[in-house]
Amino acid sequence: MKYTHNNGELNSSNINETVRLKGWVSKKRNLGGLVFVDLRDRFGITQLVIQPENPNYELASSLKSEYVIEATGVVVKRESVNNTIPTGDIEVVVNSLTLLNVAETPPIGINNEDTSLEDTRLKYRYLDLRRPVMQNYLIKRSQITQAIREALLMEGFNEFETPILGKSTPEGARDFLVPSRIYPGEFYALPQSPQIYKQLYMVAGFEKYFQIARCFRDEDLRADRQLEFTQVDIETSFLSEQEIQETIERVLFHTFKKVLNYEIKLPIEKLPYSVAMDKYGSDKPDLRFGLELASYNDVFDHYEIPFFKEKVVRGFVSKANLTRKELDELTLLVKKNHGEALAYLKITEGKLSGSIAKFMDESSISKLGLTEGDLLLLVVGKNYLSTSNAAGVLRKELGERLGLVSDTDYRFVWIVDWPLFDENEDGSLTAAHHPFTSPKESDKHLLRTNPKLCMAQAYDIVLNGYELGGGSVRIHESDVQQAMFEAIGLEKSVIEDRFGFLVGALKYGTPPHGGLALGLDRMVMLMTGTKNIKDVIAFPKTQSARDLMMQAPSSVAETQLDELEISFKKHN
Repeated sequence: MKYTHNNGELNSSNINETVRLKGWVSKKRNLGGLVFVDLRDRFGITQLVIQPENPNYELASSLKSEYVIEATGVVVKRESVNNTIPTGDIEVVVNSLTLLNVAETPPIGINNEDTSLEDTRLKYRYLDLRRPVMQNYLIKRSQITQAIREALLMEGFNEFETPILGKSTPEGARDFLVPSRIYPGEFYALPQSPQIYKQLYMVAGFEKYFQIARCFRDEDLRADRQLEFTQVDIETSFLSEQEIQETIERVLFHTFKKVLNYEIKLPIEKLPYSVAMDKYGSDKPDLRFGLELASYNDVFDHYEIPFFKEKVVRGFVSKANLTRKELDELTLLVKKNHGEALAYLKITEGKLSGSIAKFMDESSISKLGLTEGDLLLLVVGKNYLSTSNAAGVLRKELGERLGLVSDTDYRFVWIVDWPLFDENEDGSLTAAHHPFTSPKESDKHLLRTNPKLCMAQAYDIVLNGYELGGGSVRIHESDVQQAMFEAIGLEKSVIEDRFGFLVGALKYGTPPHGGLALGLDRMVMLMTGTKNIKDVIAFPKTQSARDLMMQAPSSVAETQLDELEISFKKHN
């Protein structure tokens, strides 16, 4: 029979009502002859009371953690109020109790304080997801997804799907390949993004498209990245870069307001890529705190510091009081992020101390602009970009260690004015975003003459030091797309084989178009205040790319491989 209430719903207004509840046994206590059961569902907990004269008393006494039960009873006022739960002022005196299923002792605790290892939690993910904190993450994810969808529909967008089985195209990461049984030796590729398909929707004349899209990239995992992920994929025709950004701002404003009751300050600040790298050492800077970077070569070139010679020196000043152990940890962090060394200077009672103090003189304090209590942290590296990046990682780490950030403070910024290309060590070029990004109108003529100077009509939306989404105005002219492919070194035969359909489609009156993809998993992670993206994905992979619950990847039957005409090389 249908239950009347959920387990987080009852209160003193329900006293004397007969109710029927269902759920899991969270806890059972036998006190002075009375059996107390905390009945749990995803909404909360209700305390049940079973009296000794109750015919269900023996059954109640036998209940164990995670048994599934149904109970009917009368709501009464609770003698000892529990102010920690919404139902803490009432309890239900049971008159009927039904056991729906038994449970073995769970290998993890079904509570928010569970301290099981992550691998154990992932192995028993179906139990881990019973924990209230995990259910809250996924419920919040649903609310965020629906708010985004609602905002885009109000903006006049249509929700369309794109294929999962597509063509392998070079987009920056490794493809997941799917062998074809019908065409032996040929493969589909799982989409790294719906990029090409959504552009073809624009070619077809659907001016506003979005999709909550599953994407796949065969990359090394980290705390905010998984092999398969979800992005809010958005594309529109006839809008300028500015108009696209304004649309995304309205979507974000609606979502944060509806789900968190938080009002984003609009318009969102814009920061050129070059300024972001110079001030913060990152193309996804956390603007919730200062600690801005500066270059110090002009000062230190006057001193004979051996490991500074012919190096780039960048750093920042803080009031941090760091121990030697902490400085050693930060040094390892710098080296892990391609910096070569970390040096520091501290001014205490007007005197300098630190790892390079012996190289300095009395004029150093004024030259460096230091004041009492300042700690100058200096990252040394081989070039501007790698040194800035290492200093930026150091800055972010120190901001968190010093408590300069709050998870409930949301600081957005647009990173704009990107270079169109990145240069490889051998001098060749790769697309800084992807090869469908349009150069700025004033730079299109440089694609064939001096592509290194091209700037892109690209933009990233950044939140609290994380890239929340990236987008661009796309190339809509066939000859410009051809020139872009050639600039990144693709031969004509490769262009025809991999992208012939796109280049051909652009010849048939393609409108100017552009868009953006928001990382839904990362967005939910930030909006729920967790540091680990696995918390907001129902069934994630480990850092070593394994599904411990399903035991995947796994071997398959020889008959399946035979059908696909696949065999493997044996490794010695």
